[in-house]
Amino acid sequence: MADLPESADPAVPPPTEAIHVPEPSYLPAAIAFAAMVALVGVITTFVLTVLGAVVVLVCVFRWIGQTRRDLSELPLEH
Repeated sequence: MADLPESADPAVPPPTEAIHVPEPSYLPAAIAFAAMVALVGVITTFVLTVLGAVVVLVCVFRWIGQTRRDLSELPLEH
């Protein structure tokens, strides 16, 4: 029994439920970068502001969709 921690009781069964972890996403980093571009655009040129804002909106909607799909895969009892 060297692979069990000292506090583990061998009479206790292992957990039967899997832990749900969402898949990794690049979207938070993309939102942060696009927001930075939009803020730099406020200082420099209107074109960067519009471009950054559009990318932020697209990434936010994609992130929401990804999260909704991820949540819909969970069992109903959660």
